[in-house]
Amino acid sequence: MPDSCPSPANTTSPGGTGGPRVRIVPFLKFGMVGVTGLMWDTLAVYGFRPLLGLTGATLLAYFIAASMNWLANRLWTFRHVVHADRPLVQWARFLMANSLGFVMNRGMVFTLFLVAPLCRTIPVLALAAGSLTGLVANFTLSHRMVFRHRQPPP
Repeated sequence: MPDSCPSPANTTSPGGTGGPRVRIVPFLKFGMVGVTGLMWDTLAVYGFRPLLGLTGATLLAYFIAASMNWLANRLWTFRHVVHADRPLVQWARFLMANSLGFVMNRGMVFTLFLVAPLCRTIPVLALAAGSLTGLVANFTLSHRMVFRHRQPPP
């Protein structure tokens, strides 16, 4: 099955103009990666909760899920990009760029833990709401600041 991602020749630089497909396909892939990130997030919260408590497990789980999402986005969502940064630098940029999404995501999660007792009992409900809360911010910042094309030398 051919890849539905546009080739580098058919893409535009971040912030540039392009057809809707050029913008929508990576967003959909980013969202699919986010679903797998939700699975990592959930596994980590449930796995570390007995050791760290709900709050500690929730904080650690974000970084595990974010790291797995970075790797999947690098290898799949943005694989057509001639990456401007080395992997470790790009991973750090991903975590920094997604700090707004982190605040939105975990803000929603902890708010739901506080106001909805069901979410403390079944944390995956709060984790899913948090994932959706940070999606658009994380995609926009990742696309523009992390998975950017290397600029040709002058």
